[in-house]
Amino acid sequence: MKYSELVELYETLDSTTKRLAKTYHLSQFLKETSADDLEQVVLLVQGRVFPSYDEREIGVANQLAIKAICLASGVSSQSIEKEWAKAGDLGKVAESLIKGKRQATLAATELSVKKVFDNLRKLTELTGQGSVDRKMQLIAELLSFAKGAEARYIIRTILGQLRVGTGAGILRDAIAWAYFPKAVGAVFVKCGGCHKTVPPADICVECGMELGKEPKTTAVETEEARKDYNELLAEIQTAYDLTNDFALVAKKAKTEGVEGLEKVEIRIGNPIKIMLALKVDSVAEALETVGRPAQCEYKYDGFRLECHRNGEKIWLYTRRLENVTEQFPEVVECLKKYVKADKYILDTEAVGHDPKTGKYVPFQDISQRIKRKYEIERLAQELPVEVNVFDILSCDGKNLTAEPFNKRREIIERIVKGADMKLKVSTSIVSSNEAEIERFFSKAKADGTEGLMIKKLDAPYQPGARVGYMLKYKKVMENLDLVIVAAEWGEGKRVKWLSSYYLACRHDGGRLLEIGKVSTGLKEKREEGFSFDEVTEMLKPLILEQEGRYVKLKPKIILEVAYEEIQKSPTYGSGYALRFPRVIRDRSDEKGIDGINTLEDIERLYKMQKKQKA
Repeated sequence: MKYSELVELYETLDSTTKRLAKTYHLSQFLKETSADDLEQVVLLVQGRVFPSYDEREIGVANQLAIKAICLASGVSSQSIEKEWAKAGDLGKVAESLIKGKRQATLAATELSVKKVFDNLRKLTELTGQGSVDRKMQLIAELLSFAKGAEARYIIRTILGQLRVGTGAGILRDAIAWAYFPKAVGAVFVKCGGCHKTVPPADICVECGMELGKEPKTTAVETEEARKDYNELLAEIQTAYDLTNDFALVAKKAKTEGVEGLEKVEIRIGNPIKIMLALKVDSVAEALETVGRPAQCEYKYDGFRLECHRNGEKIWLYTRRLENVTEQFPEVVECLKKYVKADKYILDTEAVGHDPKTGKYVPFQDISQRIKRKYEIERLAQELPVEVNVFDILSCDGKNLTAEPFNKRREIIERIVKGADMKLKVSTSIVSSNEAEIERFFSKAKADGTEGLMIKKLDAPYQPGARVGYMLKYKKVMENLDLVIVAAEWGEGKRVKWLSSYYLACRHDGGRLLEIGKVSTGLKEKREEGFSFDEVTEMLKPLILEQEGRYVKLKPKIILEVAYEEIQKSPTYGSGYALRFPRVIRDRSDEKGIDGINTLEDIERLYKMQKKQKA
């Protein structure tokens, strides 16, 4: 397949924000893609060259990309950086500079999907002396053969900035639409203009006519057809949940149909996206969501570890699917000692503790262990972790994700024979009584945890989803009013906005001290609420200095910010940082700089938070 064909798809997907239109165009492309090219195409439309469970990444930094563009175009790095600062998109810069620069002797050469894919994969394999130059040559080689938009999408892909809107839901539905026309056709509509069977959107994705207008649109859906369609989507979703690999799922669907999807099995050693929790503000709300009785477990202030074992081989993965087996040798030994099974996948929380006092310590105290690949033995002694097992996905070769939670819990209690401060089953009760659960919540806080996880007893395990089967209940910290002192221009679709904001609190004599950066909580469209566009308009007149994408601002715009936790941090002048901050609203009209939160406020909240965990 020609790479230009895939680029045409990128352009089409990028030209619409409509989910149904994206799904339709992607499905038509997948339908025409050969089985030989399919896996590469499915990975590339996600901006990847490996499945999401594979920790290998292309790993090219902006500066290396700039050098490759320089080599391919003959334009200086300084000029490229200036153009990048203006455009905010290094892919567009590459397209502009590469266009017309191809050597006449190469004019007839066309890039193939395979060539692009192979070169990008080679980027992940090169290490050691001379690897940087070789990577630059591999990228420059592609750019030298590229024409038009091909250069743009090559650069965006290697930088992890493809962003054409092909999320998991769209990929799942596109696979269904591509390879199961009978089931899908039954829930589509027939356009009265072009007479083609299309998704039931506002307008026809083929001819642009408003559906439902004359000539009349004909719906062919029946209740039975909708049921069949939903069952098909569930089969595809389950296959993906078990493999975390849409390329494999697409090939199974194309070559083997539903029977192939049904044969897909969970694979020990391949990490699976963990099930996520929703927040609740009260026990009553939690019980209303999950039903009575519910299982209530300690919510530990640690990090998720997905533990895989197949005989003597053990793998440990974080919630981001990073392999951290080497960083936690003591966990490997605990799994061998305390879990009485040879094949399994466990969902756990690793929480740090002080080896002298035995008390739990905050996440930030042990977070360094996740990335460190040296002095591991010393860190294991100084910053040990306790592994709390709270779910199981597979045991002795049997997939348990469809089993009810209470049955999965029984299996855990049967095979895990642990010890405190090493590895154990998470502390829990089963209750219908709100007062009893509140008392258990108080005990959890007194034992140094964040609060409770409250779970539905008959729920399956839903990988990668934030569903109402599992809820987190903990005290909500009060919001902060902070002033924006600097910002960064966005990239890609956010290039026209200042979309990342440095926040500061007030200290002695009105000094402003940075306490972190926020880029979530705002909308992309004004009609949806407080938006990036609004904030950018407010900040533009306040720009004092600009260096690249970074701008220093006159402090005037005040934001109300929510967060999950205050952490100590040497990165910012205040000595603190906010964990998972998000913008709630603009408070500039309600208070001035003298009304924002002070460093003393931050210290008070930090001590209160620490006391609650003590």
